[in-house]
Formats: sequence, C-alpha cells, structure tokens
Amino acid sequence: MNLYLQTLGYTANIVAPIFFILFLGYLLRRSRLIDDAFVATGSKLVFVVTLPALVFMSIARMDFHAVFNPHQLGYVLVGILITFGLIWWLAARWIKAPEDLGVFIQGAFRSNYGIIGLAVSFNLFGDAGLAQASLLLALVIPLFNVLSILCLSIPMQRSESMKLGNMLLEILKNPLILAVLFALPVSWFGVQLPEVVAKTGTYFANLTLPLALLTIGASLNLKSLHDTSAQAFWATALKLVILPVILTFGAWLYGFSGEELAILMVLFGCPTAAASFVMARAMGGNAQLAANIVLTTTLGSVLTLSAGIYLLRLIGMI
Repeated sequence: MNLYLQTLGYTANIVAPIFFILFLGYLLRRSRLIDDAFVATGSKLVFVVTLPALVFMSIARMDFHAVFNPHQLGYVLVGILITFGLIWWLAARWIKAPEDLGVFIQGAFRSNYGIIGLAVSFNLFGDAGLAQASLLLALVIPLFNVLSILCLSIPMQRSESMKLGNMLLEILKNPLILAVLFALPVSWFGVQLPEVVAKTGTYFANLTLPLALLTIGASLNLKSLHDTSAQAFWATALKLVILPVILTFGAWLYGFSGEELAILMVLFGCPTAAASFVMARAMGGNAQLAANIVLTTTLGSVLTLSAGIYLLRLIGMI
C-alpha cells in the first residue's frame, strides 16, 4: 500500500502544478482579472520570445553528444507518420464532410508538446529532461505543421495552401525552429554563453511555462462541452489513450526504457495543440470541432498523463 501511495504522491507532484496553473488561467479569465487582449498578447509573447528562449537555453546548455539520440528521434518520426496515415485512412471511411475530416485528423495526432510536454518533462527529469524534450520538439514542430497543412488542405482541395516553397519558408521562419538552429552549434561546440546572455535568456525562459499555461487555461471555454460530438470523443480517445498506449508499448518493445521511454509517453500523450484551432479556422475547417477537441483533450490529459506516469513509476521505469 505504501508503494501505491508513494507513487500516487510522486505523480501528483509532477502533474498537479501544471494543471493548477492552467485552471488558474481559466478562473482569472472568468473573474475578468485577465481579458482576451491579455490572452492574445501573452500567447504571442510566448510563441515569439519566451518559448524560443526556453528552447534555446535548454539546448545551448546541454551536452549535445550525451543527449542526442537518433534512435529516439527516428522512432518518433516513423511513429507519427504511420499513425497519421492510419488515422487518415480510417477517418476517411467514416467522416464524409471535408471540413470535418482534416480537423479530426489533426486533433487526433497533433500534440501540445511545446507547452504541456516541456513542462511535464521538466518536472519529471529537470534540465536533462527539458533538453531531451527540446530536441524532440525540434523534430515535431515542422513535422506537425507540414502534416496539419496536408490534412486540412487535401480534403478541402485547396491546392494553393500546399505550395512547397511557401510551406518551407513558413517553417523556417518559425521562432522555435530558429531557436533550435541557433542553439545546436552552441551545444555541439560547447560554447560558453556570456553571463549577461545566459541570465537574460534564463529570465525569459522562466516566464514561459507559467505564462503559456495561464493563456491556455484562459482560452478554454467549458460551455462548448455541451456541443461536443462523437467525432470529438473519438479524436480525444485516439489522442489520449489509443495512440499513447500503442506507441509507448511499441517503444518499450523497441528497447527504450527509463527517461527515454517516459519522455516518449509524454510526447504521444499530450493534449491536442491549441494552434490546431487557429489553423483549422484559417483554412476553412470546422473550427467548433477543433475547439472541442482541444478542450476535451486538455481536460482529459489531466487523468491520462497522470495514469501514464503513475504506471511507469509503479513498474520502475522512472
């Protein structure tokens, strides 16, 4: 019994602070201490400044040669591509409305790894977990964006959205990608950052997770739960339960364990990225369905991520 209670306490210490801040954002928005302008400005500040600073600092200060794991990166790449294809193949046989199909596919595979994933990885393993998660983030950011454009464009037959040059340019202009590109040489060559740069970067990096979680929480609209649908339910089930279980079990069979396995579980088990709603609305998809999937996966991940961490801890993987 003591083992179960200790494991439960460990899990609560990892997950609870993240979702408490997220829920605080919801309460502050409801009490009008923060408003839509704050959410919009805060979200932009996180995307353009503080999250790139966090990613840059975590990669720049790590021992690249010790952390870089091509097997882990390869598994993530192959796993996401295969599950993306399978989700599309299955969903196309059930969902006929093109504005729903792309939104469902995106909602079922695209993780909010940049915020929730980094926060959980840091709480689990400290700076080492954050550095490893940042390297994975460098892979999944462009991958998620390209796949999202494909699944939202093709069903709507919007070929103009798929111009390869424009797509690559947008990806290269992404502040997070730029942060990774600038940080990798620093980490590779072991460059010591000047103290003023390190301190300034750390200040900005420390802003990221609290501000990002507050803005995500403030963006949640619990009233939309009344309008949830079977499509939102199945996208949520795929995102939080079916895919994380299959891909984490596959990672264990492949030979991953400990920190590597736990970080993969977090990656695959994160809720759907809030950016999926913005992209769906901009590209003519069902914005209401996208919002419902973001909401239900965010709320549901409180339980599913906790359960995943609890089980991995219980069997001695972390």
